[in-house]
Amino acid sequence: MERWLDTQQAYYNSDNKRVYYLSMEFLMGRTLGNSLINLGLWDDFRDAINSLGNNFDEILSEEQDAGLGNGGLGRLAACFLDSMATMSIPAYGYGIRYEYGIFRQHIHDGAQVEIPDNWLRYRNPWELDRQEHLHTVKFYGRVISTFDKEGKQVREWIDTEDVMAMAYDTPIPGYQTQSVNTLRLWSAKSSREFDLKFFNEGNYIRAVEKKMQSETISKVLYPADNVIEGKELRFKQEYFLASATVHDVIYRFKKKHTDMKRLPEKVAIQLNDTHPTLAIPELMRVLIDLEHLDWEDAWKITGKTFAYTNHTILPEALEQWPVWFFEQILPRHLQIVYEINERFLKEIRARFPGDQERLSRMSIVEEHWERKIRMAHLAIVGSHSVNGVAALHSEILKNQLFRDFYEMYPERFNNKTNGITQRRWLKMSNPSLSSLIDDYIGDGWARNLYELEKLRAVATDPEFLERWQQVKQTNKEGLCRYIQEHNDIEVDPNSLFDVQVKRIHEYKRQLLNVLHIVTLFNRIKDDPAQEVAPRTFIFAGKAAPAYAAAKLIIRLISAVAAVVNRDPDVAGRIKVVFLSNYSVSLAEKIFPASDLSEQISTAGTEASGTGNMKFALNGALTIGTLDGANIEIMEEVGRENIFIFGLTAAEVAQLKARGYNPREYYNGNKELKRVLDMIASGFFSPWAPELFTPLTDSLLNLGDNYMLCADYAAYVACQDKVSELFKQKDEWARQAILNCAGMGKFSSDRTIDQYAREIWGIQPVDIQPGSVELQRH
Repeated sequence: MERWLDTQQAYYNSDNKRVYYLSMEFLMGRTLGNSLINLGLWDDFRDAINSLGNNFDEILSEEQDAGLGNGGLGRLAACFLDSMATMSIPAYGYGIRYEYGIFRQHIHDGAQVEIPDNWLRYRNPWELDRQEHLHTVKFYGRVISTFDKEGKQVREWIDTEDVMAMAYDTPIPGYQTQSVNTLRLWSAKSSREFDLKFFNEGNYIRAVEKKMQSETISKVLYPADNVIEGKELRFKQEYFLASATVHDVIYRFKKKHTDMKRLPEKVAIQLNDTHPTLAIPELMRVLIDLEHLDWEDAWKITGKTFAYTNHTILPEALEQWPVWFFEQILPRHLQIVYEINERFLKEIRARFPGDQERLSRMSIVEEHWERKIRMAHLAIVGSHSVNGVAALHSEILKNQLFRDFYEMYPERFNNKTNGITQRRWLKMSNPSLSSLIDDYIGDGWARNLYELEKLRAVATDPEFLERWQQVKQTNKEGLCRYIQEHNDIEVDPNSLFDVQVKRIHEYKRQLLNVLHIVTLFNRIKDDPAQEVAPRTFIFAGKAAPAYAAAKLIIRLISAVAAVVNRDPDVAGRIKVVFLSNYSVSLAEKIFPASDLSEQISTAGTEASGTGNMKFALNGALTIGTLDGANIEIMEEVGRENIFIFGLTAAEVAQLKARGYNPREYYNGNKELKRVLDMIASGFFSPWAPELFTPLTDSLLNLGDNYMLCADYAAYVACQDKVSELFKQKDEWARQAILNCAGMGKFSSDRTIDQYAREIWGIQPVDIQPGSVELQRH
């Protein structure tokens, strides 16, 4: 608390430029352990707790995960907050305080069941509610035009339904520094407690109805988007975050400044994907309607203030909102977006005269059968910087997805490869390995991850190799106990832990992993006497509640596990485990115990990935395609220390252009044909023989979008090499050490340093302790 107050006072006194990081997701996980690590109190606190007769690890595990995110996007935001605080970057995170986070996942009869995650039922001890920080967020209503005394047209948004955004602040301590930054989450509150008129008439339901509707906005992360009400709620959430944050930023700016034209000198706003893009027209509305600037000045300010990070290559994941949503819910913003688009189209016509198709492709307004606003286009047009999150991803943005925009604004596009915080993902989650590394190269790596390069010198040292393997074995034994307790499956800690943990999605190709498991199963059944490197296949991840194919993949994993784990011929050779309710705290158990990291998305589909970095940092070898950050990991650790297979992004595009026929691969590969026929015929689901035919149909009859059939043979052959290397324990350990040693580039500290220097133009602030005396009551 003292450092937090000192930090905020230092930022105010220095008047340095600040960055405001807007994200619909912050997957923070647990806070206690991370705070103890960053404050340098871990050992003292553990010893004190244990000396009082308590169990330190049990107390840590009592904390609820703050599951305010779904996957990599939210976890990246959390890592960035840690790095910004550690580097004393004047920064604020802004998100939504969802009352219910990402659902809790149970596996019942092999199927995912979603349970509400009421993570606030015992309240959140890390947050401070800031009832004095309230902002009005408007919805619905209508726009009227009038003229001021100079004859200038003025627009006013009236008859709105108002919701109050109330701030809840969480301190984010930096590692071994005085800096403590702020994560501000907005909670929706009714603009009044209840309608007295209805109350006095005895209609108590109607009296509180508006209050309940207002507060629904921050109730749940990712409302179901397969129904119109869910889509509308999501749209409102995105504007709620954007509006409250823009007003808060301007409130903070006005504490010291009156000239709004200086806003870009003092404020940088980073959009974490397209979700907060409504902040662009919201800032325009504030500058024009409330601050009375003319359009040209407002647009210059807005463009210099905003920067946009793209996180997805998949076209279907690029947000588009129906125009009628804007017409009903945000009528003033629709006028502003239309004006932005009209001026933008004029610019295109001037640069590319007569190119009507280009106009149609680049327009912010999609004009097909249902008119929609393309949020990615709005984000690009309204920002001075557009970045991808891995080198390959950024090239795909420039050359394919946003090629027209790159030709128009080449100076805006840049790459910022993602990173992870080593404080959480090694120092805290893997204390045994952390201590071993400290013993040999010191602890400087916690601030400068490039220090891990020094491990190369001891990668063949017999004593270090032995201790490294002991640490890995101990971590695996710990995960075995967890699996036994939660899944009632006994796992051999000497087996190869082959791990794929991430959101369940077809492009991430958990199904390809399953095809390999069934292939191994068949090989053992055909020749039970053969020698096989024992493996434990570990899956974890959640499927979106409305994503039928992803949920069916979970059922298939469970069904294959049920057959494989009970078969006497494969006993002691293959085990399959699905760990339910994947979360940050579960990931902290899995990464340190993993031997093999599955990063097998179709080349050209994964923007970056950060799980790949966490595995490698904890001494797992990677099997993967040349996709996302896998390419850069390969460059850092050496191609000879990573298992690469499959089509490249260019080869995927070429094959699709030629006309990809998955049945050619099916008919040409006996093992693949056998595996798919088993799944389709109900071998793993005799109670419902056609249960998994939608999955095999998607591969054989519906185009195999993500090219599993094309990559199957290369994947299986690469897995055979994995098995051979795992038999050579010292060589496996040596390569694992070299993977860890090559992770310097993948610290989120490096990523944030690049953002600060190359996009935001922000300098660290020196925090002096004791500048504010903590008031004690």
